[in-house]
Amino acid sequence: MMDCKIYNELKSHSRSVKSFHVPGHKNAKTFRSKFPIADIDVTELSYSDNLASPAGAIEEAEKDIAELLGVKYSYLLTDGSTCGIMVMMYVASRQGRKIIMPRNSHESVWNACKILGMEPVVVQGKDNEGVMMPPDPAELETLVAGDETIAGMLCVSPDYYGNIAPLKEYADIMHRYGRLLLVDEAHGAYLGLSKSPDYAGNYADIWTDGAHKTLPTLTQGAVLSLNEDKLLAAVEDALGIFRTTSPSYPIMASIEFGVKYLAANPQLAEQARAAVEAFKQDGTVKTYESADWTKLAVDCSVADISADIAEEALEKKGIYPELSDGRYLLFYLSPMVLPKDLVKLKAQLIKILSNKKLKGTYEAKPVMAPVARTYSFQYAVKRPCEYVLLDKAEGRMAATNAGLMPPCIPLVIAGEKITKEHIKIFSKANSTFGLVHGRILVVKNQ
Repeated sequence: MMDCKIYNELKSHSRSVKSFHVPGHKNAKTFRSKFPIADIDVTELSYSDNLASPAGAIEEAEKDIAELLGVKYSYLLTDGSTCGIMVMMYVASRQGRKIIMPRNSHESVWNACKILGMEPVVVQGKDNEGVMMPPDPAELETLVAGDETIAGMLCVSPDYYGNIAPLKEYADIMHRYGRLLLVDEAHGAYLGLSKSPDYAGNYADIWTDGAHKTLPTLTQGAVLSLNEDKLLAAVEDALGIFRTTSPSYPIMASIEFGVKYLAANPQLAEQARAAVEAFKQDGTVKTYESADWTKLAVDCSVADISADIAEEALEKKGIYPELSDGRYLLFYLSPMVLPKDLVKLKAQLIKILSNKKLKGTYEAKPVMAPVARTYSFQYAVKRPCEYVLLDKAEGRMAATNAGLMPPCIPLVIAGEKITKEHIKIFSKANSTFGLVHGRILVVKNQ
């Protein structure tokens, strides 16, 4: 039996506690009948430990997690990987005012740049079958060799589509020049438990795992890890700034459970991976090939069917993908996926992708070439700005990032000029970010 210290401590007191503390639901019967987890939803009490200065079950859980991941230090986060990214960026801001980051970085990385005043040095990988690849290591060496103000690089690995970045090459370059390698591993928490050579912990100075994405963990559960003692003080300082002062005890307990459960049951990942390989084996459903088996991206373009329309058809059958980007339907898997469910999914996909009534609905999206930047990100976000209608925005400088949602990769970044192509894509999009009622934020003309 697993020793889940946080959960066990909470459960051992759950029936005997009379709540004269927060939260306000007081574990009342009416509330608990709809939210059974209420009995372990507590605050910092004498038995429950304190995430800000752990000395009991939380401290023991963090040490256990670090040992299972094979690292020196691991920290529980109940604010998602976003909190971990903020912490990593804060540490980097102590060492330089610029950070190399790929264009497909998460929204939280751009927000951290705004908050911390860091200038993003944007790099963009090549297009592969409509998916942006990790940037070329050679480009990174040129950048750091020529600019001492670059603190290092924050990279995404794996990304939404399962691409694994060349972390060893990145680490070799960054460390050769005395810079940091930070990894947003939100989409690959399972890698550390499977002892994968692609695990960020093999190469990065600091990295963040979104436990809730691929482990049996409640939403917002994440883990921040590092091996460098010299960064410890800055990390703990940042945790005090960015972590909530009211952490969720159920989320903390579920992170510990998720890590320990998969560590104790490695066969689950093996079975799920084998089921994914069986799904792909006969090639009747074309998928985007990546190194991450938990990302199953079905290419609808070969059937000449819009992925958006295929998604609607699946949802009528009670099947909900992670996202559709127009070409790919992305199914986000984990070691907890059941092989029989993948068999059912494939059967439904074959029916939809062979439906003659849906043929001809696919429309290819243009590939956006790297944009030459005239002004810096920091210049654009700090200048006076205004909203303008999309059709009036051509040639104006974006004052914020804007793009399509999903997959939330910015089409235009603050400091870049808005083009006809941008406007055309935004005008046809069903869901966007950075736009408000058909208007986009631009730098005011002086």
